[in-house]
Order: sequence, then structure tokens, then C-alpha cells
Amino acid sequence: MKLAKIAAFAAVTAFGGTAASAQDTFVTIGTGGQTGVYFVVGQSIARLVNRGTGDHGIRVTAPSTGGSIANINSIMAGDMEMGVAQSDWQFHAYNGSSQFEGNQFEDLRAVFSVHPEPFTVVARADSGIETFDDLKGKRVNIGAPGSGQRATMEIVMNTLGWTMDDFALASELAPAEQSAALGDNNVDAIIYTVGHPNGSIQEATSTVDARLISVQGGGIDGLVDANPYYAYTTIPGGMYAGTDEDVTTFGVRATFVTSATVPDEVVYTMVKAVFDNFDRFRSLHPAFANLKEEEMISAGLSAPLHPGAEQYYRERGWIE
Repeated sequence: MKLAKIAAFAAVTAFGGTAASAQDTFVTIGTGGQTGVYFVVGQSIARLVNRGTGDHGIRVTAPSTGGSIANINSIMAGDMEMGVAQSDWQFHAYNGSSQFEGNQFEDLRAVFSVHPEPFTVVARADSGIETFDDLKGKRVNIGAPGSGQRATMEIVMNTLGWTMDDFALASELAPAEQSAALGDNNVDAIIYTVGHPNGSIQEATSTVDARLISVQGGGIDGLVDANPYYAYTTIPGGMYAGTDEDVTTFGVRATFVTSATVPDEVVYTMVKAVFDNFDRFRSLHPAFANLKEEEMISAGLSAPLHPGAEQYYRERGWIE
């Protein structure tokens, strides 16, 4: 693992002092597409940590990536130290299930969770799509391979007994490309598992007459009931042009994850940078505005907490 460079961090006194070495430690956070909230999560954490580099010696970068599964795979391979991932893919990676069957990541560790992420369907008003079932026979962007949105869509399809052949077109566009595709009438609908409000969806609904579609009932009820990392949620009406009423769908939660091989003092310092500046963190994106510390240290976390995170949470009296 490239954490050899983290050896330069030396010791941090009681996890909270200044670095004993003048040589910086470099940490990479995997995020997502540049129009998505994952990118903002990574950039926000990096900004808060880098404000204190002179004291602790950690420098963080947070490049755009393919999303949840790509981030977990990169952490597993040692190409990144940390990343943002949907709560369902955290569960599957740690337990070796679904797309991680035969490739269990036992060293995956949870750090904290972030915002809820509803499974979101946006359809052109002229597409004739009124319900989720109406996607059959339509041109649908199901998401880029390796992304959490694509993997979740595949689970939904498997639950409902759908295949790619059920669509007139199943495109694999990245989040940054899908709004233009909807506006240019290259697809009838886009699927996005993302926090709200989202810039990509705002762009899509402001450039073409479109609306959000409810995802509930039938097989979705069974999917939510059978999986603890899913829950029904509501996207408020009026958030996007064309959708005045609340929309019910199910969702996951964005989580911040790392590996057991990342030193405790590094994780501790990064967690401290976020929660010691919590009001500042919540101000960095509208999706963070309603975050609560007590939920972030438990909600959607199925892998064990990293010891560095546990140390900070104990010091704050949040866990025993």
C-alpha cells in the first residue's frame, strides 16, 4: 500500500499534537463525479484538514472518481487511503456479498456517515413516464460502470426481474453527462442515487420540462424491508422545477470509509478537523445543512469504526 509515505507522519502526541516530522503526509480521498455531492464531501473534508497542515503535517487531495465501488476498490488495492461510498456498498464490501462476493474487504473501516441519498429518477415530461414501471421500453441512463448508482439500479432491476433488454436504450453515462443527454432528448430518463439538492438535477430540470418519479410499492417494499441499509425517504416538492409535490423513494446514506491499515493518528486528525469545525462543514453544501453528529457516527455504518475515529468519538463522549 502506498501508505509507506504515511510513515513520514511520525508520531502525533496523544493523537492531537503537532507532527514530530516536518515532512508532510499525503492522503487521497476518492469522491465521485464533479457535479455530485460526493465530490463536495471529499473537497470539504480536504479543505478542513488542509487548514491545519502546518500543525499536523497531513495534506489531503480529493480527486473526482467513478464513485462508491471504484473508491472501495481503490482503497482495497492501496491506491487511495479514504473514500466516499453508499452505505449499501459499504455493507456488501465488508461482508463479501453482491458485487463483492469472492472479494471481501475485511479491512474496510467506517469513519462516519454523511447525507441521505435518495434513489432518484428524473424523466422528461414528454416521455410518457409517470411511474417507475413506465421506464420499461424507454431510453434510460442507468449510470456508469463502477458507480454506486449503476450498482443500485442493477439491484432494483434484479428485484423486479428486469434486464437491459427491457429498455429501448440503457446508456452508461457519468453524472456530468446525463443532464445534457436528457435535455438533448438522447434519453427519456436518468437514474441518480445522490444527495439533494443536486446541481446536475437542477441543471436537467431547468433546461427541459422534466419531473421526478416516485419509486415505491411492490418489489421495492420487499427490497427495503429485507435490507437494513435501505429506507424510504422523501424528496421535498418545490426543490426542482417541474416537481411541486413531495416524491417518495428509497435511499441509502453517503458514508466516509477507510482501511484498517491507515494509521489511527491520521484518521483521528481528519475526523477532528471535521467535527471541531462542524458548523463550517455543514455550511459547505445544502445537503449537509441538517446533519447531526449523533447520526453521523452510527447511521448507515455496517463496517467496524476505525480506531482513530473511535478515539475522537470517545473523547467527545459520543460513544463509550
